[in-house]
Amino acid sequence: MTQTNNTVLITGASRGIGAATAIAAARNGFNVAVNYLKDEAAAQQIVQAVLDHGRKAVAIQGDVGRPEDISRLFDLSEQALGPITALVNNTGITGPIGPFSNTTDATIERVFQVNVFGTIQCSRAALASFARHGTAGVIINVSSVAARTGSPGEYIHYAASKAAIDTFTIGLAREVASTGVRVCGVSPGTTLTDIHATAGEPNRPERIAPKIPMGRLAHPEEIAAAIVWLLSPAASYMTGTVVQCAGGL
Repeated sequence: MTQTNNTVLITGASRGIGAATAIAAARNGFNVAVNYLKDEAAAQQIVQAVLDHGRKAVAIQGDVGRPEDISRLFDLSEQALGPITALVNNTGITGPIGPFSNTTDATIERVFQVNVFGTIQCSRAALASFARHGTAGVIINVSSVAARTGSPGEYIHYAASKAAIDTFTIGLAREVASTGVRVCGVSPGTTLTDIHATAGEPNRPERIAPKIPMGRLAHPEEIAAAIVWLLSPAASYMTGTVVQCAGGL
């Protein structure tokens, strides 16, 4: 499954699933562009982990909710590492946990700007890069089990944004399949990351775990393994599908 001369850009790669994916990708032969929003020190730690695996890496600040940042992100990635051969749209936000009736317009707009528009615009930039360099690249979109459960009482707007990503994944994959580009999704269940604390409920993992058939939450490395497998030649005949990695949900 080892890759050669491949470079993956991972959004939101300074922590959680993104960070685990960066390290797993390096282990499997990828150079890695580590996108981060605020925590440069954390991003540089991931860069060092990639370097420790003998691959190249660069940390690039950028908000995927801002179209102007996306073009800069791709430009700087290519300047540092060469042509991008894969994109992992990992960045995702939820906003505060709570009933939909309490969710503000600002929260809904920001969640869709980052989760949906950011993914779509990064994917468009990746397709342009693939075409420019004659690359049959791969795009992996990180979705969520929330797209199927709806997340009532927690963040329905987030669930809706991830359902949009699932549809986008299928449609884009079918549209570009004849070019050799593959597009897949990975839909994690609840995972042990700081997204729960960011959403305002750090103890959410303990509340959620009993509802999962496997009786526990995912570790970021388990989701990363699925993502990196989809990036690999082992998944060469897979496109337009969203892999459920949710402990049985």
